[in-house]
Amino acid sequence: MNKIFLYNTLAHKKEEFRPIKKGKVGLYTCGPTVYNYAHIGNLRTYIFEDILKRIFLYNGYRVKHIENITDVGHLVSDADEGEDKMMKALKREGLDPNEKSLLKLADKYTKVFRNDTRLLNIIEPDKWTMATKHVKEMIKLIRRIEKNGYTYETDDGVYFDTVKFKNYGELAALCNVDLKAGARVEIGNKKNPSDFALWIKAIGENKNHVMQWNSPWGKGFPGWHIECSAMSMKYLGEHFDIHCGGIDHIPVHHTNEIAQNEGATGKKSVNYWIHGDFLVLDKGKMAKSAGTFITLQTLIDEGFDPLAYRYLNLQTHYRQKLTFSFDSLRAAQNALYNLRDIISGYGKPKGNSAEYESKFLEAINDDLNMPKALAVVWDLIKNQNIESSAKKKTLLKFDEVLGLNLNKVKKEEIPAEVIKLAEKRQEARKNKDWGSADKLRGEIESKGYVVEDQQDRFIINKKR
Repeated sequence: MNKIFLYNTLAHKKEEFRPIKKGKVGLYTCGPTVYNYAHIGNLRTYIFEDILKRIFLYNGYRVKHIENITDVGHLVSDADEGEDKMMKALKREGLDPNEKSLLKLADKYTKVFRNDTRLLNIIEPDKWTMATKHVKEMIKLIRRIEKNGYTYETDDGVYFDTVKFKNYGELAALCNVDLKAGARVEIGNKKNPSDFALWIKAIGENKNHVMQWNSPWGKGFPGWHIECSAMSMKYLGEHFDIHCGGIDHIPVHHTNEIAQNEGATGKKSVNYWIHGDFLVLDKGKMAKSAGTFITLQTLIDEGFDPLAYRYLNLQTHYRQKLTFSFDSLRAAQNALYNLRDIISGYGKPKGNSAEYESKFLEAINDDLNMPKALAVVWDLIKNQNIESSAKKKTLLKFDEVLGLNLNKVKKEEIPAEVIKLAEKRQEARKNKDWGSADKLRGEIESKGYVVEDQQDRFIINKKR
């Protein structure tokens, strides 16, 4: 196997990936809470995780990928404050507060999310895990944590006693990130501000929660953090390779997952924690709570190809902030269309470009350096000493990681009259008859095509 280097948040450095089982990768990615549409900032995380998965596949690994769907237990604040997001969404959409309505709402936004991922050519996980279908596993895990002395019960829930877990907050501390849990508002009879809910009892403001289960601590529902711990370990084992998410998961959710996993098993649970940075707008962070969010459908309605957004993401390293603007997306779309047009002009794929394949592999295996990988793509295209058939074969191989569906690009038939006009224009240019050349360009464009000059030849594309 080739060496792959990844930035491990828990180690706070780039490390060589060493799998637990040779040739195999256990990968868990935190999925959406399905109370609303995913915004393009959320989708950036899923694109980076898809690239990570594709890189392992490209290197010959077998990947077992699990992703959750949160349909209960995620409160408005990640830090166990406020109302359940799903319950709040029922009110927002004027639905009756009952189990049937909640599951219907969850199904609606799950379908939209999964369609978004298809449009972005994100490979589906091996298994989607719904939180509401794994409550038994969550209760069993809480009992294990309880047995090991890390919990206490109050009148409103069962809490993890963070003071008893000596490494609590290590993930956030290594990243110089404030531990948000420590700034929480007091809830019930918690012992410490940083303690978090494992089980929330159906009393007080949660008395009328539409999703309730029986448990050793009374009727209620699981906390958000225990869900991912239970589902990841059920399908990947108590010790697995990689856990991913956005950097917003570092100070609370993933910090709490580590405490739960290791509080239950007494051993290290995940070898590599990998996090992607935010997408930001010119005016600040995108947030559903403030109503300032753009969905993939918004981009489509504005006339953009969903894969143009994927291309935009490839231009910035996943650990750097991506500042979004429609101008930058338009430029990305132009680059994508140009790439498609070039490939459509190549013949049947044959041969390879070993030098460029080596450069591409080096880039992607160096902590997913996709900007550098894209540069390799364009350098290959510009190289006049390599046959177009070899270029095409290599570019299609690269697309196993890029995920731009280049294998679906077809050569567009250009009308004979447009080709003749372009040939006349080329002749006029050779004779330096610029007036005729400009007039012929106008005629070509009036028929819905554009001509692009490239040294001693030209390319005709459909006008977009």
